[in-house]
Amino acid sequence: MREYSRPVKVEISTDAHLTDTVFARAAEEPGAVMMRRQESGQWRDVTCKEFGDDVVAVAKALIAAGIEHGDRVGLMSRTRYEWTVIDYALWAVGAVVVPIYETSSAEQVEWILGNSGSRAVFVESAEHGERVGAVKDALPDLESVWQIDDSGLDTFTATGTEVDAAAIEERRAAGTVDDLATLIYTSGTTGLPKGCELTHRNLLFTIRNIIDGPLEQVFTVEGRATLLFLPLAHSFARIIEVGCVESKTILGHFPTTGPELIDTLGVYQPTFLLAVPRVFEKVYNKAEQKAVSEGKGRIFAAAADTAIAYSKALDTGSVPLGLRLKHALFTRLVYGKILKAVGGQATHAVSGGSALGTRLGHFFRGVGLTIIEGYGLTETSAPTAVNDPGRIKIGTVGQPFPGVSIAIGDDGEILVKGDHVMRGYWDNPAAAAEAFDEDGWYRTGDLGDLDDDGYVSITGRKKEIIVTAGGKNVAPAVIEDRIRGHALVSQCLVVGDNRNFIAALITVDPEALEFWKQQNGKSGGVADLVDDPDLIAAVQAAVDDANKAVSRAESVRKFTLLPVDFTEDGGQMTASLKLKRHVVAEQFGKDIEELYAG
Repeated sequence: MREYSRPVKVEISTDAHLTDTVFARAAEEPGAVMMRRQESGQWRDVTCKEFGDDVVAVAKALIAAGIEHGDRVGLMSRTRYEWTVIDYALWAVGAVVVPIYETSSAEQVEWILGNSGSRAVFVESAEHGERVGAVKDALPDLESVWQIDDSGLDTFTATGTEVDAAAIEERRAAGTVDDLATLIYTSGTTGLPKGCELTHRNLLFTIRNIIDGPLEQVFTVEGRATLLFLPLAHSFARIIEVGCVESKTILGHFPTTGPELIDTLGVYQPTFLLAVPRVFEKVYNKAEQKAVSEGKGRIFAAAADTAIAYSKALDTGSVPLGLRLKHALFTRLVYGKILKAVGGQATHAVSGGSALGTRLGHFFRGVGLTIIEGYGLTETSAPTAVNDPGRIKIGTVGQPFPGVSIAIGDDGEILVKGDHVMRGYWDNPAAAAEAFDEDGWYRTGDLGDLDDDGYVSITGRKKEIIVTAGGKNVAPAVIEDRIRGHALVSQCLVVGDNRNFIAALITVDPEALEFWKQQNGKSGGVADLVDDPDLIAAVQAAVDDANKAVSRAESVRKFTLLPVDFTEDGGQMTASLKLKRHVVAEQFGKDIEELYAG
């Protein structure tokens, strides 16, 4: 078993709490800017004192409502300032935050609130309240539903004005670092979601060792600020929220990744970004499409090749003079415009959720935006390994951060130890016991490699391994990620279990299709074009390119274009954008059979 460990940098004291920094800054630097809040289209600074006062106001109302130490309280909302206020207010009174995606169905809401035994839930809107109301009769522990919108949060906080502020300090002092802070439910790609028990120690250990470790350069830059637009119900965004508070990074919230996000980034001007690979793929694809439409496709292609070559040369420690000159030229002509699209100030971005791909990684670093890939799970407080921008290895997810050990089991499974690992699954001791081996290693379920320097590469999911009729084991993630990197492709599912060859179901990106139609003189929707020879040929080129990354036995021999995309509403994707493989296989079983017919 290969193993790599890094010594801890920051030990967490037994009397530490997640709220300590909030209350300390409110007292010691009340006028410093802690957050920015969007009001009527404008960004307003929120000082440490203002944020602290907002947290205390909600905390006092929670005490007035009878919320006790250890009580679970749901939080169902888009990413917004009030989410962070409520998060810290619940921690201040010793309660446990139970995040719920705002897109969750009534059935999912019922399971999470019911399984957690939540006594109350905050909802963003009346529509969310109706969703909770539809299942409230099945939730005997649920006593209260509090709304954020339409002055609902103001009405709630008004109920706590008579509570003495000293009661908040009593609650905070009564808690310990090993108290439960949050129950984050897994995405439920297979079976019912499980509640991961994460403590104050888990979250503080994680972020403080990352801030003082691999991401020190990101969290300590002068004027640091970021705009959080990923769902805060996801552990990835949540640990960044805590990281901003702990590192004095100015935090802004934005509720969507829609088209308006780009304009907002331009105004907010973050110094670093947090996103999933799909966001970076779209930034690249849109830049390329714009260049082609303006007749500058060749210039963009040359600029992209130069950026990639420049980044690769950085890894060798020597960039040839000719390449430096070309890079300087394209910095003026092309790269500046790409960086301006994300605000013009960002030098780093943190990417997680799935593989970015080496080509995009080198492209963005060559442009001037170093994308830092990491790896982790909800069970590991989000990160467990991350690249250091000063010694990045593009194509890997980096080394374990300080205080963490990673091992590769005999079957290739990634095993993890450290104070960032959850203490268990809520009300599910059997699943918790199964998640750890006899030596206390957490079994991630992911497959990977570990090089001599401790850098981790992800090769697939243990449970997703496809075994062909010829006995070949195929990890689908490698080729799926490569195919999905093409502009025209939205989603890809590789199949072939007990079959003679590997095949794929592919969906088309609707935005990219519109541009493709303009360039190729086509009309109609996705359903009208899935059999179009030119579209099939374009996607075939993506498949051919992806096949270069794998052996012939692992390569995709046939594919079919589906007339619809995989979505959360359709049941094929989780709220955290993970593919529900068993659902897709069931819904599109006929399409799979046709791939192997004849």
